[in-house]
Amino acid sequence: MMGFASVRGRRFLNLADPGMPRSSLSRFTLDLSSHLAPRRWPRAVLRVLLPSVCALCGGGCGDVVCPDCTAAYARLAGVRCGQCGNPIASHPGMDDVAEAVDDVCPCGACLAHPPAYDATVAAVDYAIPLDQLVLQLKFGARLALAPWCARRIRDAVLARPGLPLPDLLCPVPLGPARLAGRGFNQALEIARPLAAALGVACHPALAQRTTETPAQSGVAPDARARNVRGAFAVADPDRVAGRHVGLVDDVMTSGHTLGELAAVCKRFGAARVTNFVFARTPPNRR
Repeated sequence: MMGFASVRGRRFLNLADPGMPRSSLSRFTLDLSSHLAPRRWPRAVLRVLLPSVCALCGGGCGDVVCPDCTAAYARLAGVRCGQCGNPIASHPGMDDVAEAVDDVCPCGACLAHPPAYDATVAAVDYAIPLDQLVLQLKFGARLALAPWCARRIRDAVLARPGLPLPDLLCPVPLGPARLAGRGFNQALEIARPLAAALGVACHPALAQRTTETPAQSGVAPDARARNVRGAFAVADPDRVAGRHVGLVDDVMTSGHTLGELAAVCKRFGAARVTNFVFARTPPNRR
């Protein structure tokens, strides 16, 4: 019959055979108690009570996006410009030297009009169906997607072994009104786990938005640079001077927002600025 066993004054339900030797019974009880330790079981219980479903296909999985959808849609793209992150037309064999090409040779647009930032790491293209993940994160407050996005950026960094890591990460800030309305900054939600993955510091309030500007998505392409001009400031210039600053955002479209913030960082003495974005909008979708 069932009884109770005591270990260090604590009583545990004894599910073992009553005839089990005392030494075996103690070992059984200790093993059982370790598996029932509060630090181990809540997450497993939550997975049973609140199963996760893939944000893309709706199938059950252990993450916000299932492995099949991750492999199908979030695999690293081909060759990109190392400076702005735009795709570069490749030829057979070019992928074998992608990390060398994209870090050394800027695209024609960057050669003609060099941006203030020095490099861009983009995990995916902003296209169907991954654009829905950005919308769910930003407007649906599905914050569990942010660490998943950060892991995709980390993978893109690992795919470029010659890329120098930043000294610190700085999320692109929201204006006070938009932050209050949304309740969170999606760039910061991505920056925190990305900083942990890269082993660098994250400084949430390093950059500040001094002007409440309209969302770039609602501004005509030829007016976007003007829309963000003078919109940013650096709260602690000493933290920027002589450092490699990593700017983090969810989506990079025209690049004007990140370019303006990079210019401000350079103005305060940043030695290098690299953008880290989850998605890069292809030129034909802007």
